Amino acid sequence: MNNPTQPGILCAKSIKKSFRSPDGGSVEVLGGVDLEVPSGHSVSLVGESGAGKTTLLNILAGFELPDDGSVLWDGVRIDKFSNSQQARRRAGFMGFVFQNYCLVPELNAVENVELAARIAGKFGKSARERARELLDAVGLGGRMKHLPSQLSGGEKQRVAIARAIMNSPRIVLSDEPTGNLDEKTGESVMNMFFKLCSEREVALLLITHNPDFAARCDSTLHLSAGKISK
Repeated sequence: MNNPTQPGILCAKSIKKSFRSPDGGSVEVLGGVDLEVPSGHSVSLVGESGAGKTTLLNILAGFELPDDGSVLWDGVRIDKFSNSQQARRRAGFMGFVFQNYCLVPELNAVENVELAARIAGKFGKSARERARELLDAVGLGGRMKHLPSQLSGGEKQRVAIARAIMNSPRIVLSDEPTGNLDEKTGESVMNMFFKLCSEREVALLLITHNPDFAARCDSTLHLSAGKISK
């Protein structure tokens, strides 16, 4: 991907987050996290289960509020925006790929990809053409009318990846995208994922427990005891 010295398009500064424990106390999950993803750069985030990786991803996406610290999208603090303003900016700025696919069961493959454009208020003939083009790019040109229930796990994840790229985002956030796939299918999906992001110069923040996938990113960050290290 691109030169990692470029300015970060997604940044976290001194992010702190704690949760209530069953005994009424407080458990610190993130203890002052700093993170930066440069434009066109791929970053893997690794750490033990329960280290707070998904919590951090949700905060970076604006789905969850930190107790302290700030998140910047393309240099602008997102806490300056209302929830509706955040949602509009998010739809065009970032895409998402999750372990459980998050496809709408009543929509077929092409409709699931088109959904990203509908949410962004950009649906039209060109969006439909782009959705078909992306499904072709992920090897599902012959499965466009299939419902999620008619697709394999690997095919569902390919639809999710096409949807994540649909609005030409600056960055894709991905949380264990191969966690529900067998090793061979996961390898195939990730090969396509890295290729698609690279060709379109889309930055990638990838949470993974797979050391081989982590090593394929431009850089790797480790989250442990609420802190990030390289």
